[in-house]
Amino acid sequence: MTTPSLNELISNPSCMEDYDPNAMSVTQAKSYIQQYLQVVSDKELLPIHHSLGRVLADNVISPCNVPNHHNSAMDGFAYQHADGIQQLQIIGTAFAGKPFQGSIAPGKCVRIMTGGVIPVGADTVVMQERTTVNGELLTITDIPKMGANVRLAGEDLALGQTVLSAGHLVQPADLGLLASLGITNVRVYRRLKVAFFSTGDELIGVGNPLAEGQIYDSNRYTLYGMLVRLGAEISDLGAIPDNPVLLEKTLLSAAASHDVIITSGGVSVGEADYMKALLAKHGEVLFWKMNMKPGRPLAYGIVHTEGHSAHYFGLPGNPVATMVTFYQFVRDALLRMMGATPKPFPTFQVICTQAIKKAQGRTEFQRGLLYQADGRWKVKPLPNQSSGVLSSMSLANCFIVLGEEVGNLEADTLVDVQLFEGII
Repeated sequence: MTTPSLNELISNPSCMEDYDPNAMSVTQAKSYIQQYLQVVSDKELLPIHHSLGRVLADNVISPCNVPNHHNSAMDGFAYQHADGIQQLQIIGTAFAGKPFQGSIAPGKCVRIMTGGVIPVGADTVVMQERTTVNGELLTITDIPKMGANVRLAGEDLALGQTVLSAGHLVQPADLGLLASLGITNVRVYRRLKVAFFSTGDELIGVGNPLAEGQIYDSNRYTLYGMLVRLGAEISDLGAIPDNPVLLEKTLLSAAASHDVIITSGGVSVGEADYMKALLAKHGEVLFWKMNMKPGRPLAYGIVHTEGHSAHYFGLPGNPVATMVTFYQFVRDALLRMMGATPKPFPTFQVICTQAIKKAQGRTEFQRGLLYQADGRWKVKPLPNQSSGVLSSMSLANCFIVLGEEVGNLEADTLVDVQLFEGII
């Protein structure tokens, strides 16, 4: 089935089978968003020191073998395996970086250090712990297998091999990998340009005194942190009051010079705000009621200005809901636009030590604390799961993911968890 345009979906939701903007599942929303994303096309050449967290725009092809010579994996003696158990004459030493100058004849051997080049004629290294030495004579006390302790040239990486593919997000280990190949620069996609702002008369900036009915704008700070971690080029446009002229100016200015716009607040059904009208006027934006908690309201689409368009994500205003919807929808979308192939969040099952009340028919992302007890990993939900309690995101270290089919759970039931942090 041909994917309808955003305008077709807005005007005729029934044009796509099973599309219901008033009951959108998490899986459906991710799938719909993915169909309309556009990858940045601009590329730049960077020194490898500056490529961490960037997305490769070209394949990296190995210009050499790694290692570039047969070398020893152990401190020991290099010799011909066919010599068997006879005593061998030690005729020299091979150090790492200082090869033995000569070849190994039958009945001869060379003392060799880890990383040392395997001398011509040798095919095996015996560990020094499995030998005895008497002057210049070597006796092998435990014969190794043929080829033991020899690292072959190209064993790690072969000349002409695709080492890293385009779309790969550069990690710390990759920097060392590139350096091991003698590569100094790599071509990457440019940084994704993302603008974000909050909406609402009640919001006030940090450092100002609060008047009655006002709250500090925390969402811009969590969005800033999440976007910095993704490596985006970000513009914080502030907290914009419910003023249609100012909101329109901010929206169009952001759309003219950014790839993505993210707002928090102003997408709930029935809210007294101007964002929906502005988005309808200047873009193609879908408003969804998500079958999830927290994060029921969500908007996605494209905002147009003269000569340029930007993808738009409208997140709910409650601080936990802002973070959950970002992690579950926006993060993967931004990575795809950056040219990367997002990996699914690692999800694994552990025992939940407390009972959980939950209605079927929606996905819930409860904040949990994963811990070790009696040699096993277990998880417990935090006591306050309100979408307005941002402290729960600081105290928790994982999401307890409860699918649409899951209802009330008894204590000591297996549940799916997603960790907040990875090891690298």
